[in-house]
Amino acid sequence: MMNLASRRSRIMMALAAGLIFAGSAAEARVGRGGGSFGSRGSRTYTPPPATRTAPDAAAPIQRSQIPNQGPSVTRPGTPAPNVAQPRRFGFGTGLMAGLFGAGLLGLLMGNGFFGGLGGLASIFGLLLQIGLVVLLVSFAMKWFRRRQEPAHAGPGQGYARSMGGSVPPTGGRPTSGGLGAGLGGLAGGLGGALGGMARGTQPQGEQSRPGVRDEIGIGERDFADFERGLVEMQDAYSREDVAKLWAIATPEMAGYIQEELNDNTARGVVNKLSNVRLNQGDLSEAWREGATDYATVAMRFGITDVMVDRASGRVVEGDPNKVEEATELWTFRRDQGGPWKVSAIQQA
Repeated sequence: MMNLASRRSRIMMALAAGLIFAGSAAEARVGRGGGSFGSRGSRTYTPPPATRTAPDAAAPIQRSQIPNQGPSVTRPGTPAPNVAQPRRFGFGTGLMAGLFGAGLLGLLMGNGFFGGLGGLASIFGLLLQIGLVVLLVSFAMKWFRRRQEPAHAGPGQGYARSMGGSVPPTGGRPTSGGLGAGLGGLAGGLGGALGGMARGTQPQGEQSRPGVRDEIGIGERDFADFERGLVEMQDAYSREDVAKLWAIATPEMAGYIQEELNDNTARGVVNKLSNVRLNQGDLSEAWREGATDYATVAMRFGITDVMVDRASGRVVEGDPNKVEEATELWTFRRDQGGPWKVSAIQQA
């Protein structure tokens, strides 16, 4: 009986260990083991806008050095609560209300502008106050009217009038269409991969694409950097090149990824990644916070993802002959015009 119980215990322990190992091995690839993590500045806990590449909502950030202050945190573009409204000049405010109210009260109480002169004096005092109010209001209206009138243009000059609605761009390349050829290397497939959504550079006067929150002007070179970051990150992770990871990612992200590598070492496995290819991608949003630029990009890419035994090199998880497809949102950060670095990864 004891032997049967002992045998069952050993079987249950083996099954549990196998399940734990299988779950850990399945959580391969950069970021998949750690879920969604990193920082997106003030938008860390704000869901990035959906794109054609990632139409579903991205998984929320689970680990970040930026504290989550909950729903009470002020989001970009949201007016701060209890903001004092500017005082408007009007008949019933401030000094005007005080003067007019004093006259009415004086008339009712037998006192007015001239104090103890009786009811008749109160009436005259009220009339005087009304006259003062009318004069002040008339003066204020004339003063504001003069301030709002545009200055007369000189000979041969004019001034632009602000028009409602949007004005279509009149020059430069179209805001949609392929990136074209000539990027070469890692950026060679960017034209098709990014869905033909990249714009030209801002100095050429091109407008932002409709529906895309691009506040800094993301161009071809930036998209090429994003694709290069995807490929280099997977390669450095596969080779366990910690120095490279710290060079292409923010310190926060490099620390998280190094934790995953340390966990693989403790389990005696190596996550081998190969055949990384960006199939499609587009910009979700780009914005600036002080001297720091952020860009969140949705990317659907192919990858061969296997886990091998560190000692023997035997494949213990995954198919080395199969290219899987994954969709993630990567946020890149650029400080003071420096290189783009991986700042956050979110599962889509």
